[in-house]
Amino acid sequence: MKRILVPSDFSQYAEIALQTAALIAKKNKAEIFLIHLLEMPSETQYELSNEVATPALVSLTEKAKKQLTKIVSQDYLQGITIYHSVQIEKASSGILSFSSKNKIDFIIMGSNGTSGIEEILIGSNAEKVVRLSNVPVLIVKNNIDVYKFDNFVFASDFSKGIKKPFKKMLQFSEIFDATLSLVMICTPNSFKTTIEAEKTMNKFVKKHDIRNYSLHIFNDTNVENGIINFSKKENANLIGICTHGRTGLAHFFNGSISEDIVNHSSLPVITFKI
Repeated sequence: MKRILVPSDFSQYAEIALQTAALIAKKNKAEIFLIHLLEMPSETQYELSNEVATPALVSLTEKAKKQLTKIVSQDYLQGITIYHSVQIEKASSGILSFSSKNKIDFIIMGSNGTSGIEEILIGSNAEKVVRLSNVPVLIVKNNIDVYKFDNFVFASDFSKGIKKPFKKMLQFSEIFDATLSLVMICTPNSFKTTIEAEKTMNKFVKKHDIRNYSLHIFNDTNVENGIINFSKKENANLIGICTHGRTGLAHFFNGSISEDIVNHSSLPVITFKI
Protein backbone atom coordinates (compact mmCIF):
# COMPACT_ATOMS: atom_id res chain seq x y z
CA MET A 1 0.00 0.00 0.00
CA LYS A 2 2.51 2.51 -1.27
CA ARG A 3 0.49 4.28 -3.98
CA ILE A 4 -2.81 5.56 -2.58
CA LEU A 5 -5.53 6.99 -4.81
CA VAL A 6 -8.02 9.46 -3.31
CA PRO A 7 -10.81 10.69 -5.62
CA SER A 8 -12.15 14.08 -4.51
CA ASP A 9 -15.42 15.83 -5.28
CA PHE A 10 -14.46 18.58 -2.77
CA SER A 11 -17.03 17.30 -0.25
CA GLN A 12 -16.58 16.70 3.48
CA TYR A 13 -16.53 12.96 2.75
CA ALA A 14 -13.61 13.38 0.33
CA GLU A 15 -11.78 15.47 2.93
CA ILE A 16 -12.10 12.64 5.48
CA ALA A 17 -10.78 10.20 2.86
CA LEU A 18 -7.75 12.44 2.28
CA GLN A 19 -7.09 12.78 6.02
CA THR A 20 -7.18 9.00 6.29
CA ALA A 21 -4.83 8.64 3.31
CA ALA A 22 -2.41 11.09 4.94
CA LEU A 23 -2.36 9.06 8.13
CA ILE A 24 -1.65 5.83 6.24
CA ALA A 25 0.94 7.50 4.00
CA LYS A 26 2.90 8.76 7.00
CA LYS A 27 2.78 5.37 8.73
CA ASN A 28 3.63 3.41 5.59
CA LYS A 29 5.82 5.88 3.65
CA ALA A 30 3.32 5.96 0.79
CA GLU A 31 2.52 8.41 -1.99
CA ILE A 32 -0.92 9.95 -2.52
CA PHE A 33 -2.61 10.54 -5.87
CA LEU A 34 -5.46 13.04 -5.49
CA ILE A 35 -7.79 13.33 -8.47
CA HIS A 36 -10.94 15.21 -9.33
CA LEU A 37 -13.23 13.78 -12.02
CA LEU A 38 -15.08 16.16 -14.31
CA GLU A 39 -18.02 14.36 -15.84
CA MET A 40 -18.91 16.15 -19.05
CA PRO A 41 -22.04 15.95 -21.27
CA SER A 42 -21.77 13.78 -24.38
CA GLU A 43 -21.32 16.78 -26.70
CA THR A 44 -18.30 17.87 -24.68
CA GLN A 45 -16.84 14.40 -24.94
CA TYR A 46 -17.17 14.72 -28.71
CA GLU A 47 -15.30 18.01 -28.61
CA LEU A 48 -12.55 16.44 -26.53
CA SER A 49 -12.17 13.58 -28.99
CA ASN A 50 -11.56 16.20 -31.67
CA GLU A 51 -9.11 18.07 -29.42
CA VAL A 52 -11.40 21.06 -29.04
CA ALA A 53 -11.66 22.64 -25.58
CA THR A 54 -14.56 25.00 -25.01
CA PRO A 55 -14.14 28.07 -22.76
CA ALA A 56 -16.54 26.49 -20.26
CA LEU A 57 -14.45 23.32 -20.06
CA VAL A 58 -11.24 25.28 -19.65
CA SER A 59 -12.82 27.34 -16.89
CA LEU A 60 -14.09 24.27 -15.00
CA THR A 61 -10.74 22.53 -15.31
CA GLU A 62 -8.77 25.53 -14.07
CA LYS A 63 -11.15 26.05 -11.18
CA ALA A 64 -10.79 22.40 -10.14
CA LYS A 65 -6.99 22.60 -10.40
CA LYS A 66 -6.96 25.64 -8.11
CA GLN A 67 -9.12 23.84 -5.56
CA LEU A 68 -6.79 20.82 -5.62
CA THR A 69 -3.74 23.06 -5.21
CA LYS A 70 -5.37 24.67 -2.17
CA ILE A 71 -6.24 21.27 -0.69
CA VAL A 72 -2.73 19.82 -1.01
CA SER A 73 -1.23 22.86 0.76
CA GLN A 74 -2.93 21.92 4.05
CA ASP A 75 -0.64 21.38 7.02
CA TYR A 76 -1.56 17.73 7.64
CA LEU A 77 -0.22 16.81 4.16
CA GLN A 78 3.23 18.31 4.74
CA GLY A 79 6.04 15.81 4.25
CA ILE A 80 3.95 13.51 2.03
CA THR A 81 4.63 13.06 -1.68
CA ILE A 82 1.30 13.97 -3.27
CA TYR A 83 0.31 14.29 -6.92
CA HIS A 84 -2.92 15.95 -8.00
CA SER A 85 -4.73 16.14 -11.32
CA VAL A 86 -8.08 16.73 -12.97
CA GLN A 87 -9.48 13.95 -15.15
CA ILE A 88 -12.34 14.40 -17.62
CA GLU A 89 -14.20 11.13 -17.29
CA LYS A 90 -17.15 9.51 -15.50
CA ALA A 91 -16.40 9.08 -11.81
CA SER A 92 -16.33 5.31 -11.32
CA SER A 93 -14.75 4.44 -14.68
CA GLY A 94 -12.26 7.29 -14.29
CA ILE A 95 -11.18 6.08 -10.87
CA LEU A 96 -10.67 2.53 -12.13
CA SER A 97 -8.79 3.55 -15.28
CA PHE A 98 -6.53 5.95 -13.35
CA SER A 99 -5.84 3.19 -10.82
CA SER A 100 -4.80 0.77 -13.55
CA LYS A 101 -2.66 3.24 -15.53
CA ASN A 102 -0.80 4.53 -12.47
CA LYS A 103 -0.23 1.19 -10.69
CA ILE A 104 -2.32 2.23 -7.69
CA ASP A 105 -2.37 -0.39 -4.95
CA PHE A 106 -4.95 1.16 -2.58
CA ILE A 107 -8.03 3.35 -3.07
CA ILE A 108 -9.65 5.45 -0.34
CA MET A 109 -13.07 7.02 -0.93
CA GLY A 110 -15.52 8.98 1.18
CA SER A 111 -19.18 8.02 1.43
CA ASN A 112 -22.04 8.90 3.75
CA GLY A 113 -23.25 5.30 3.94
CA THR A 114 -26.97 5.89 4.16
CA SER A 115 -30.00 4.54 2.38
CA GLY A 116 -32.60 5.96 0.05
CA ILE A 117 -31.93 8.72 -2.46
CA GLU A 118 -28.63 9.77 -0.83
CA GLU A 119 -27.34 6.23 -1.29
CA ILE A 120 -28.11 6.41 -4.99
CA LEU A 121 -26.38 9.77 -5.43
CA ILE A 122 -23.36 9.39 -3.16
CA GLY A 123 -23.00 5.65 -2.66
CA SER A 124 -23.27 4.52 -6.27
CA ASN A 125 -19.73 5.47 -7.31
CA ALA A 126 -18.22 3.85 -4.22
CA GLU A 127 -20.32 0.75 -4.86
CA LYS A 128 -19.08 0.42 -8.46
CA VAL A 129 -15.46 0.90 -7.46
CA VAL A 130 -15.78 -1.68 -4.67
CA ARG A 131 -17.30 -4.17 -7.10
CA LEU A 132 -14.78 -3.70 -9.91
CA SER A 133 -11.48 -2.63 -8.33
CA ASN A 134 -8.61 -5.11 -8.38
CA VAL A 135 -6.92 -3.38 -5.43
CA PRO A 136 -8.18 -2.93 -1.85
CA VAL A 137 -10.74 -0.16 -1.38
CA LEU A 138 -11.34 1.66 1.92
CA ILE A 139 -14.65 3.49 2.22
CA VAL A 140 -14.62 6.00 5.07
CA LYS A 141 -17.70 7.62 6.55
CA ASN A 142 -18.62 10.96 8.05
CA ASN A 143 -17.42 11.86 11.55
CA ILE A 144 -15.08 8.90 11.95
CA ASP A 145 -11.96 9.06 14.07
CA VAL A 146 -9.34 8.80 11.33
CA TYR A 147 -6.67 8.11 13.91
CA LYS A 148 -8.12 4.75 14.98
CA PHE A 149 -8.46 1.61 12.90
CA ASP A 150 -7.31 -0.55 15.78
CA ASN A 151 -10.43 -2.66 16.43
CA PHE A 152 -10.85 -4.50 13.15
CA VAL A 153 -13.60 -7.01 12.33
CA PHE A 154 -12.86 -9.23 9.32
CA ALA A 155 -15.74 -11.42 8.14
CA SER A 156 -15.26 -14.41 5.86
CA ASP A 157 -16.03 -18.08 5.31
CA PHE A 158 -12.26 -18.73 5.55
CA SER A 159 -12.08 -20.89 2.46
CA LYS A 160 -8.92 -21.43 0.41
CA GLY A 161 -10.04 -18.77 -2.08
CA ILE A 162 -9.37 -15.86 0.30
CA LYS A 163 -5.73 -16.69 1.04
CA LYS A 164 -4.33 -13.84 -1.08
CA PRO A 165 -6.75 -11.08 0.04
CA PHE A 166 -6.35 -12.28 3.63
CA LYS A 167 -2.62 -11.52 3.44
CA LYS A 168 -3.39 -8.01 2.18
CA MET A 169 -5.80 -7.57 5.07
CA LEU A 170 -3.06 -8.55 7.53
CA GLN A 171 -0.70 -6.02 5.95
CA PHE A 172 -3.26 -3.27 6.51
CA SER A 173 -4.01 -4.33 10.09
CA GLU A 174 -0.30 -4.25 10.93
CA ILE A 175 -0.09 -0.57 9.92
CA PHE A 176 -2.41 0.24 12.84
CA ASP A 177 -1.33 -2.62 15.12
CA ALA A 178 -5.00 -3.57 15.15
CA THR A 179 -6.80 -6.13 17.26
CA LEU A 180 -8.41 -8.55 14.80
CA SER A 181 -11.79 -10.16 15.36
CA LEU A 182 -12.13 -12.87 12.71
CA VAL A 183 -15.76 -13.89 12.33
CA MET A 184 -17.74 -16.44 10.37
CA ILE A 185 -21.41 -15.51 9.95
CA CYS A 186 -23.84 -18.42 10.04
CA THR A 187 -27.33 -17.93 8.62
CA PRO A 188 -30.30 -20.21 7.89
CA ASN A 189 -29.13 -20.32 4.26
CA SER A 190 -25.45 -20.95 5.02
CA PHE A 191 -25.57 -22.89 8.26
CA LYS A 192 -22.57 -24.63 9.79
CA THR A 193 -22.38 -26.36 13.12
CA THR A 194 -20.12 -24.78 15.71
CA ILE A 195 -17.71 -27.71 15.49
CA GLU A 196 -17.54 -27.49 11.70
CA ALA A 197 -17.08 -23.70 11.72
CA GLU A 198 -14.36 -23.83 14.38
CA LYS A 199 -12.52 -26.55 12.46
CA THR A 200 -12.58 -24.48 9.25
CA MET A 201 -11.36 -21.31 10.97
CA ASN A 202 -8.62 -22.97 13.01
CA LYS A 203 -7.29 -24.80 9.96
CA PHE A 204 -7.18 -21.50 8.02
CA VAL A 205 -5.47 -19.33 10.65
CA LYS A 206 -2.76 -21.93 11.33
CA LYS A 207 -1.42 -21.21 7.85
CA HIS A 208 -0.89 -17.51 8.61
CA ASP A 209 1.28 -15.53 10.99
CA ILE A 210 -1.37 -13.54 12.85
CA ARG A 211 -0.89 -11.48 16.00
CA ASN A 212 -3.48 -10.26 18.43
CA TYR A 213 -6.59 -11.96 17.05
CA SER A 214 -9.67 -13.84 18.20
CA LEU A 215 -12.05 -16.22 16.40
CA HIS A 216 -15.83 -15.85 16.48
CA ILE A 217 -18.95 -17.52 15.11
CA PHE A 218 -22.02 -15.29 14.88
CA ASN A 219 -25.57 -16.29 13.94
CA ASP A 220 -27.97 -13.93 12.22
CA THR A 221 -30.78 -13.78 9.68
CA ASN A 222 -28.43 -12.96 6.81
CA VAL A 223 -24.73 -12.24 6.22
CA GLU A 224 -25.10 -8.45 5.94
CA ASN A 225 -27.00 -8.14 9.24
CA GLY A 226 -24.58 -10.55 10.88
CA ILE A 227 -21.50 -8.52 9.94
CA ILE A 228 -23.03 -5.19 10.96
CA ASN A 229 -24.52 -6.52 14.23
CA PHE A 230 -21.34 -8.37 15.24
CA SER A 231 -19.28 -5.25 14.54
CA LYS A 232 -21.56 -3.21 16.80
CA LYS A 233 -21.30 -5.86 19.51
CA GLU A 234 -17.51 -5.72 19.37
CA ASN A 235 -17.42 -1.89 19.23
CA ALA A 236 -15.35 -2.19 16.07
CA ASN A 237 -14.08 0.86 14.19
CA LEU A 238 -13.43 -0.95 10.89
CA ILE A 239 -15.08 -3.76 8.91
CA GLY A 240 -13.14 -5.86 6.42
CA ILE A 241 -14.68 -8.14 3.79
CA CYS A 242 -13.79 -9.80 0.52
CA THR A 243 -15.71 -8.71 -2.54
CA HIS A 244 -17.56 -11.65 -3.99
CA GLY A 245 -16.02 -13.31 -7.00
CA ARG A 246 -16.84 -16.31 -9.07
CA THR A 247 -14.98 -18.60 -6.69
CA GLY A 248 -15.90 -20.56 -3.60
CA LEU A 249 -17.26 -17.52 -1.80
CA ALA A 250 -20.45 -17.35 -3.85
CA HIS A 251 -22.35 -19.07 -1.04
CA PHE A 252 -21.05 -16.54 1.49
CA PHE A 253 -21.06 -13.21 -0.34
CA ASN A 254 -23.95 -13.81 -2.69
CA GLY A 255 -25.78 -11.04 -4.47
CA SER A 256 -24.34 -7.61 -3.65
CA ILE A 257 -23.61 -8.06 0.05
CA SER A 258 -20.26 -6.28 -0.04
CA GLU A 259 -21.76 -3.23 -1.74
CA ASP A 260 -24.73 -3.24 0.64
CA ILE A 261 -22.44 -3.26 3.66
CA VAL A 262 -20.44 -0.37 2.21
CA ASN A 263 -23.64 1.65 1.84
CA HIS A 264 -25.48 0.62 5.00
CA SER A 265 -22.77 0.33 7.63
CA SER A 266 -22.03 3.39 9.74
CA LEU A 267 -18.43 2.16 10.06
CA PRO A 268 -15.60 2.43 7.55
CA VAL A 269 -15.37 -0.65 5.33
CA ILE A 270 -12.30 -2.06 3.58
CA THR A 271 -12.79 -4.54 0.75
CA PHE A 272 -10.37 -6.97 -0.85
CA LYS A 273 -10.84 -8.49 -4.29
CA ILE A 274 -10.55 -12.25 -4.55
